[in-house]
Parts: sequence; structure tokens; C-alpha cells
Amino acid sequence: MASTADGSTSVNGANPGVSAQSYVHELMPILAAVTAQADGPIQDAADLMTASLRANGVIQAFGSGHSEALAMEIAGRAGGLIATNRIALRDLVLLGNEPRELLGSAELERDPSYSRKLYDLSAARPGDLFVIASNSGVNGSIVELATVVKEKGHPLIAITSLQHTSGVASRHPSGKKLIDFADVVLDNHAPYGDSVLDLPDGGKVCAVSSITAALIAQMMVAEVLRRFSEAGETPPVYLSANIPGGDDHNHALEAQYAGRIRRTA
Repeated sequence: MASTADGSTSVNGANPGVSAQSYVHELMPILAAVTAQADGPIQDAADLMTASLRANGVIQAFGSGHSEALAMEIAGRAGGLIATNRIALRDLVLLGNEPRELLGSAELERDPSYSRKLYDLSAARPGDLFVIASNSGVNGSIVELATVVKEKGHPLIAITSLQHTSGVASRHPSGKKLIDFADVVLDNHAPYGDSVLDLPDGGKVCAVSSITAALIAQMMVAEVLRRFSEAGETPPVYLSANIPGGDDHNHALEAQYAGRIRRTA
């Protein structure tokens, strides 16, 4: 038994209660489980992404709620791929002439009725690939977009919690889930409910899916760039906009995908 920084005790390295130490203790084996996919489905995902980029495709990324963090990790990030586009529910208002009051609806991500319009607003072309993230994988907007993506013939990579999605029913009229449409499924290894620490009076806190999804995104990008490098090809990648010459470099490459990639707020 050892003392922690706050004076509490730990048993076998585990910290009791809610604390930074206990969160890290719970997170580390989850990260290990996620990285174990590096030699399996991450390779499959990178193969699909590389094929799309070589065919002048764009990587279309979507996640609703906190899963939008995954789309931000893929699209428009320093050190990442230029040929990426972030789809967001607010596109319906910013680009699709829907009333701004729509974004005040707590049920929007559960509503499948707008997903076909979201797809149209993405300006996707036949060679594009979609990455869709959802911890539960059952909300209407997610499942409907996946439906449209496969109807249009695009490859689809799904990032989800297999534990969570297996424990809940679909909210889509078809009864299907995100994983039912995916060419590759990547498990973010978040537990049911996402959070990992127990409160003394019940309930759990401190989620992990945003962290593990970001890790998955960067592993995929690393493998795509490895494929280009080993083939002697130079992929279009972002430099940080906060270093000299970064903006000029990025804007020149973005121009090659004019009208196909967006960098909205």
C-alpha cells in the first residue's frame, strides 16, 4: 500500500475514488487495448484511406456530439492530411439554409431525417472515403448517414465502442447500427456509458472515448503516411499555421481540393 499525492492510499497501484491518479490508472489499459489494433484493423483502415487518396479522393469525417472531436482530429489538423473534410450537424444551418433554431434541439443527433442533406452538403465524390465516429453507434443521424454512404458506394470506417453498442438498441427505424455498414470497425474500447470512475454515491464520471478516438485517428494517419513514404510518394500534409511559411504551404495544397474541403469554425 502506498500514499498518493492527495494523501489517500492505493492498493496494487490503483487509486481509490475520483482523482487524476485513478483516472490514469483506468485509462492506461484501455489505451493499450486500443493500440493493440495497430497490427490489425488499423492496417485495413489505412489501406482504404491510402487507396482513396491515391484516387484523388477526400477523407470525409463525421461525428455528432463529443464524437465531433474525432472529425476535428482528422480534418484540418497540423501534421495531418490536406485531403480531409469535416462534416458537422451545424452545416445544415451554415450551408443548408436550415433555421438556426434547429441547432438548439437536443434530439438533432438522434434524428435521421437530415442525414441525406448532410451527405449532399459534403460535396462527396465517388472516390471519397468516410470515417464516422459514434461511441454508441445507434443514434439516428449516425446510422442514416452510414446508410447513405454505403448506398453511394463509399468505403466506410467506423469508430465506436463495441461494448457500448452491443448493450443498447438502435434508435434508427431500420434497427441497424453503425457497425452494420462499416468496411472496417475500430473499437475505441470505451466501457458501457463511456466513463470509468465510480462516484461514492453511485454513477460514473470521467469519459475516455475522445482520448481513444484521437489516438485511433493519429494511428491511421501515421500508417497512411508510412505507405506513401515507402512508395516514394509525397502526400499533401499540413504544416502548423503557427510557424513561418505554414499558411502559404497549406493554402497552396488546399487549392488542389477547392470546393471539396471546408475549414469552418
